[in-house]
Amino acid sequence: MKKLLAASALAIVLACPGVAAAPDFPTPAPVAFLQDLSTGAILYSKEPDRRMPPASMAKMMTVYVAFDLIRSGELKLDKQIEVSPDTWKKWHGPAAGSTMFLSPGEKVSVENLLKGIVTLSGNDACVVLAEGISGTEEAFANLMNQRAAKLGLTNSHFGNSNGWPDNGVTYVTARDLAKLAAATIQDHPQLYKKFYSLPNFTWGKTLGAGADITQANRDPLLGRIAGADGLKTGHTDEAGYGFTGSAQQNGRRLVMVMAGLTSSNQRIEESVKFMNWGFRAWQSKPLVTKGRKVETAEVQLGDSRTVGLVAPTNLTATLPAGVSPDIQLRVVYDGPIKAPIKAGQHIADLVVTTPDMQPQRLPLVAETDVGEAGFFGRAWAGLKSLFGG
Repeated sequence: MKKLLAASALAIVLACPGVAAAPDFPTPAPVAFLQDLSTGAILYSKEPDRRMPPASMAKMMTVYVAFDLIRSGELKLDKQIEVSPDTWKKWHGPAAGSTMFLSPGEKVSVENLLKGIVTLSGNDACVVLAEGISGTEEAFANLMNQRAAKLGLTNSHFGNSNGWPDNGVTYVTARDLAKLAAATIQDHPQLYKKFYSLPNFTWGKTLGAGADITQANRDPLLGRIAGADGLKTGHTDEAGYGFTGSAQQNGRRLVMVMAGLTSSNQRIEESVKFMNWGFRAWQSKPLVTKGRKVETAEVQLGDSRTVGLVAPTNLTATLPAGVSPDIQLRVVYDGPIKAPIKAGQHIADLVVTTPDMQPQRLPLVAETDVGEAGFFGRAWAGLKSLFGG
């Protein structure tokens, strides 16, 4: 059964004068979502589960799949993939949207294709990478959907690798895009750092003069918000202008999604305002220092009947800046927890509740190892269970 325990080691209510409402953010964006990944707190939510075409924000899933394959050793950054003439023919010219300016028959490394996708938003680069990984773009889209299901993107589906309009086959939600961004940052920190904040990238040659083509990263936060380091813009006539972005300041990592804006300039203005608001209108409140014991949890069939629950890191809550709302804390776990248990294993959560906000869940881990009970211990537990002891 699920155990709900008052955090007796902390005091269940950190009483402060008054109740402070969460700050509001006025925006013309039809869809907007902002989350503090450091605490899990949702700072703003406007139509977060509305299905919508992602445009080039779908490329984040293409990149995530590639990152997964690189981490597992199934894909190498230096692998060369040849641009097929048919793919080039379909994905070059003004009608093909954003491009890396690939050439038919040229061989391009996975590393450069990823730079072409992330920095240049190359539709051609996406399809070449997809075909190089799975043989066909259709097969790669199946791989995208498998990864999406694994990540819990329950309201998204991908029909192609680059977000090109496909009569509604490809759709996402702002909440799912934020989950995807968070997974990219947390599951692949080194690859994220390597690829997602390049200010520009040079690939391809101009016709005639043959000069190098350098294109700037379209990320509206880069160079405008301290700590900005990703992720992806998107635009089609159907979707409008959208952006999924992230920045980190003073230990706080925010992820934002905006969609349905009317111009590139509006996307820049609103994205910068939104991220600034997230850092300025909210603050982190320390709750528990790393290693501090918060509670004990019951253990089933272990060589100890209980195990301590401790903070794996310094735990904080995200609260409106400049105010001190009431905070309620409780420990939640599914228990009794079955042995064996390893020290540092995530077995419980500290749930933080404040007025006008969704609960924030912070991890608690086992303080020590707990081994399995011996024969007599298991027998005694069985007898107690049989007779209701």
